[in-house]
Amino acid sequence: MIPDPEQVGNHSPASFQVDQSVPAVMLDHVSKWYGQVIGLNDVSLAIGGGVTGILGPNGAGKSTLFKILVGRLKPSQGTVRLFGIDPWRNPAPYSRVGYVSEGEKLYDWMTGHDFVSTLARLYGFTRDQASARADHVLEFVNLSDVAHKQIGKYSKGMRQRVKIAHALVNDPDLIILDEPLQGCDPVARTTIMNVIREIGAMGKTVIVSSHILSEIERITEQIVILHNGRLLALGNLHAIRGMLDKHPHRILLTTDSPRELAARTLVVEEVHGVRFPLPEQLEIQTNDLNAVHSVLPSLITSSGLRVSSIQNPDDNLESLLAYLMEGRA
Repeated sequence: MIPDPEQVGNHSPASFQVDQSVPAVMLDHVSKWYGQVIGLNDVSLAIGGGVTGILGPNGAGKSTLFKILVGRLKPSQGTVRLFGIDPWRNPAPYSRVGYVSEGEKLYDWMTGHDFVSTLARLYGFTRDQASARADHVLEFVNLSDVAHKQIGKYSKGMRQRVKIAHALVNDPDLIILDEPLQGCDPVARTTIMNVIREIGAMGKTVIVSSHILSEIERITEQIVILHNGRLLALGNLHAIRGMLDKHPHRILLTTDSPRELAARTLVVEEVHGVRFPLPEQLEIQTNDLNAVHSVLPSLITSSGLRVSSIQNPDDNLESLLAYLMEGRA
């Protein structure tokens, strides 16, 4: 757990006090364009407390949104509020924001501890306070054992975690993470996901972006979906996915006996068709993925047939976007 800053030194006297009664982030009809190119198009939303996933394919506007929130870009239109305050009139709220960019530029010659403590010094901590803060946040992201190793010798997962540690060093109330899982191996992904969930459970507002549906689903059900710079949907991912059951879904199984398995699956009420894309593949067609998946394990086990893989080709961001776009047509 991230310690109370009181335990390792106070913030600077000019530290901004957050009003917990208002959302951490509020956007009102915000747009950003670069000449003729629209990066963000008339987006209005409010986010506060816990983890919120920003979903969208590459070019959807996720990074533009984040750069606006951290003050790297000024909106072409609309208003932004951080903790109820316009940061373009009063930049004080930025002192309560932690940010991990998608870019990979780090000071490879520095150790993880030097990197994080240097950032703490920029927030006004004394040398001793900064060192203590660095120790605590590096421990929080499970990097204590390599804290004094050069960043240039870190793995991709370690580099992402040291970036998260530096974003946490000022004990922010709003943490923005732009594609923090990109390029990480499965073990590193799991570690980073656990860190993100723990930060959200502490009452912080965490906004994390991804273009992979399963990544966000493992972190949070609270989502915002962007597409071509527009706000396509926001709310509970489980509820939005539930709406997809109105449309046909496919379950793809690889098996030595596709026709024998097909005969058994056709007796399931929710299965309305099958086909054989390849000699060793069975495609089950259904409008209710959950119902079929609930009976599939016992059906396979009782049949004695060998199944080497089960996939859901429609259970991805592209399918979700297609459904939502269809709803707007």
